[in-house]
Amino acid sequence: MAVERGRRLARALVVLVVLAVAVLTGCSSGGSTGGSPSAGCPPQVDPAALACQLRAGDAVVRDPAAAPGVLADAGRSTQDAYRTLGDHPEWDGAVLAALDPALRGQAQHALAAYRALRALDGAPQTMLPAWRVVEPLPADQLRGYYDEAQRRYGVSWTVLAAVNLVETRMGRVIGLSSAGAQGPMQFMPPTWAAYGLGGDVWDTRDAIMGAANYLAANGGANPSRLDRALKRYNNDVRYVSAVREYAAMMDADPNAYRGLHAWPVEYRTVAGDIPLDPGYASDRRIPVGEWLETHPVVPGAR
Repeated sequence: MAVERGRRLARALVVLVVLAVAVLTGCSSGGSTGGSPSAGCPPQVDPAALACQLRAGDAVVRDPAAAPGVLADAGRSTQDAYRTLGDHPEWDGAVLAALDPALRGQAQHALAAYRALRALDGAPQTMLPAWRVVEPLPADQLRGYYDEAQRRYGVSWTVLAAVNLVETRMGRVIGLSSAGAQGPMQFMPPTWAAYGLGGDVWDTRDAIMGAANYLAANGGANPSRLDRALKRYNNDVRYVSAVREYAAMMDADPNAYRGLHAWPVEYRTVAGDIPLDPGYASDRRIPVGEWLETHPVVPGAR
């Protein structure tokens, strides 16, 4: 775990948040049969358009028949809306008023998490990271690992999923943190040696079990001591808040897990949010300007 005190590059993933909107006229949910989930939303960036994106994405996440590609598109669209809205607190009232109560609650959690992580992450980056980005394991397979760890150690599966999301976007990011943390749950080597159960820090199941073991050893199976356990994982109240908020989204509605699992890696830079899709690979940090010379399109730049 970039656990204890180590800062992590994975933090730069900065997981995102919520919305803002006034009116939903003209918004269609898209549906799961094909096409963009927010195809019926206005093209401009304003509260009404962003709220439409969030409602459309929510409709896809709740549809058990949604095709994988449509779910992935909904994840990207929703994340982009959350990131934009998270940077515009003046839109909060209008957006939240336009959402139904269940989605409003999800939005409030997501917004709080994004703003906590953005404060933790600091200024936009001038360099892209030395990472590889890969496809995550399927949502059902990961959920099985979280559930197994919960049964064994008593730490909620939603907390484990939230840690995995914040640390490496559920395993999409392969790379060391700036402090030397490793694996999909970002362990420092001494911590892994003590709590990794003899497993492989880069193996997803082993890493999730190690994280549950570590959190449980610090009281994380007890809701009243969970904050303390998460601070041992990363000693910053903003990190604790973000994990708690994402876990609360899944506690309130397990469907939220499918949506969060679909969120891609987007890196916050001085040129805007740059998507780092599967296939991105660099063994060195890359100046943003150099990257944009060959990758000029920056979806989501604001």
